[in-house]
Amino acid sequence: MLVTSKELFDIASKKKFAIPATNFVDQNTLRAYIKVAEKRQLPLIIAFAQAHHDVMSLEEAALLGRYYAENASVPVVLHLDHGQDIEFIKRAIDLGFTSVMIDASQDPFEENVYKTNDIINYAHPRGVVVEAEIGHVGSGDNYENHEHSESFYTTVEDAKHFYEKTKVDSLAISIGTAHGAYVGTPKINFDRLKEIAQVVPLPLVLHGGSSSGDTNLNRCAVNGIVKINIFTDLVNAAVRDLSVNEQNYFEVQEQLRFRIEKCLEHYYSVFNTQSIEL
Repeated sequence: MLVTSKELFDIASKKKFAIPATNFVDQNTLRAYIKVAEKRQLPLIIAFAQAHHDVMSLEEAALLGRYYAENASVPVVLHLDHGQDIEFIKRAIDLGFTSVMIDASQDPFEENVYKTNDIINYAHPRGVVVEAEIGHVGSGDNYENHEHSESFYTTVEDAKHFYEKTKVDSLAISIGTAHGAYVGTPKINFDRLKEIAQVVPLPLVLHGGSSSGDTNLNRCAVNGIVKINIFTDLVNAAVRDLSVNEQNYFEVQEQLRFRIEKCLEHYYSVFNTQSIEL
């Protein structure tokens, strides 16, 4: 069933668990994600990143995403991830995405506020929820096509003022993760997470979940993070040690889906994700 994230986040916040947000780039990844969600009877956020519009058009993503979400037996959110172009985000809303992210985290604070409010004013009358980011989750080598950039922590003061100026539906914060895979395990600033959660009455989101460590991610899930983005680990799991010798196309696709499914099942357990009936 296609839903927005609002009710899901309210429940996740009260019960202290997180919901995985899995980026899809084709029908195969979508099928794998939905299969696991239905098998476990757990909610899911399927996300399409603006950076992937050269792999799949926004129109294709909307059609495929809506089809799989509407026919799923569990609540599924169709989310636009890391939207940076205002018109692109508005087009996603018009095409049926139920959640969008405006990522102006590298802009000056007031510009971030202005762009976020622009999207909120367009999205809310159309029943769509909005995620924004304050602070910046950087990136290195990854499959998400983000430019290389350094992370900088979200400050408590900025998070509080941003909430007061926008009343955005959910807020992505930077507490030590980065997009892509790591060498080693990142150090998460749990004190900062706690401080932000105390002053910002919003669902909090963590980007860069891949390779962040199961213990770190579980601790985030029980301490205020309701949505954790996972993508790099899923696609790495799909292709790791994959042999295509003497295999046909369909066998390869089946292997890819199976490996993605096992990885997502693992993260459902790490995030303590629970069933939600709407």
